[in-house]
Amino acid sequence: MKKLLVTRESACLRPIRELIEKQKHRTLVVWSIECAERILPIFEEKYPQDERPREAVEAAKAWARGKIKMPVAKKAAHATHNAATAVAEEDPAACAAARAMGHVVGTVHIETHAMGFVMYTITAFVYAAEQKDADDVIAKECNWLYDRLLYWEANIDKVDTTWASFLLKDDVPNKEALLRQKKEQELQKVNHQR
Repeated sequence: MKKLLVTRESACLRPIRELIEKQKHRTLVVWSIECAERILPIFEEKYPQDERPREAVEAAKAWARGKIKMPVAKKAAHATHNAATAVAEEDPAACAAARAMGHVVGTVHIETHAMGFVMYTITAFVYAAEQKDADDVIAKECNWLYDRLLYWEANIDKVDTTWASFLLKDDVPNKEALLRQKKEQELQKVNHQR
């Protein structure tokens, strides 16, 4: 793949990162699974015979519902990353899309993967857009992702499904928020030492 076009620290991702930090774990899971359906075609239109990215999303769904355990889901995540590697040189958009699907699985594991999902999703859409202004594509996709997360934030309690028990623990701090706090503390420490 060429390069990841945005990072966790990119200014354009700040609003979505801050919204991610406020979410219940299962909200991020439902959101990433839903959004995956919009990104999968970037990979599937060029590689319809390679089902690894779609299988990763299906594994995320099954894991979130407690139908499979982490080792099975992890295997699906590794498989989609292998699919990404296989097309990296010839198709950076498809590569990023496949990697995003790995982060859908990862989001079931821990909230910090939601930002990985965002970063690879944005990268996939920018590379797929080719001739369009990257800043416009980034703004459009960030807005779409943000709006969908707002929707799920407001509607997560209406989702009628069986959840894996670890996704029902709402008293556990959001790991993305903890990561931000840790980085801020490290920066303060460095600044204080100067």
